[in-house]
Amino acid sequence: MSPAALARAAREAVAAGAAEVLVHPRTPCGRESLSPRVVGPLLQAMRAAGTGVPLAVSMGIAAEPGPAQRLERVRSWTVLPDRAAVHCAEPGAEELAEALLARGIAVDAVVPLGGPAGADPMARFLAWPLRRPARVRLAAELTSDDPSLVAGLRGLPPVEVLLYGRESAAWPVLRLAARCGTGTGIGLGDVLHLPDGRPAASNAELVAAARTLFPARGPDAAAGHPGAGRSPGQAPARV
Repeated sequence: MSPAALARAAREAVAAGAAEVLVHPRTPCGRESLSPRVVGPLLQAMRAAGTGVPLAVSMGIAAEPGPAQRLERVRSWTVLPDRAAVHCAEPGAEELAEALLARGIAVDAVVPLGGPAGADPMARFLAWPLRRPARVRLAAELTSDDPSLVAGLRGLPPVEVLLYGRESAAWPVLRLAARCGTGTGIGLGDVLHLPDGRPAASNAELVAAARTLFPARGPDAAAGHPGAGRSPGQAPARV
């Protein structure tokens, strides 16, 4: 989990077809952290390794439990990610998203659908007055590939949508994303096995398997950009 190891994993995932990389910065002892002394060197190492795609950082409570502390961390960063994943089910999500946008960082609003959180996270997202919709993407974490969960996304604000699942839902939801023409994501933080049930050896192997489930999109299919213009079916890796 060192910066060098994460940079290598990210580069391999991009070579396998990932258009973006979502990373969980960690201290030398393996604890997630949003400290500038952790985030900065990691992002620098990944960029120096030639990943060449937008880099996103997870902003969950596992990295920093307190809402006020998360805001302080964002304001103290000297090296910025391209995107950040904000979990709408967690306290202070709207304030955190606004602080990120104010620093020029695009936001993935993570909303669980079909799980124990119920409709509250989506209600929070819909109540958020989006002043910069081109800089916000809805990352919907589905518990299954139930089409009714996607039908519930109709009437959303004009934002991009990314669908993904975890564990047993990971591959079925990825196939649903392919059918719907949305973005998606896959990584060892989501699932540890390939579609045929074999253990996955790396994030790159998961990304390569995911890419086979999408039709060819032309020469720009592997180039993702935060905000707008990302072609459907491009897969962020989760490192």
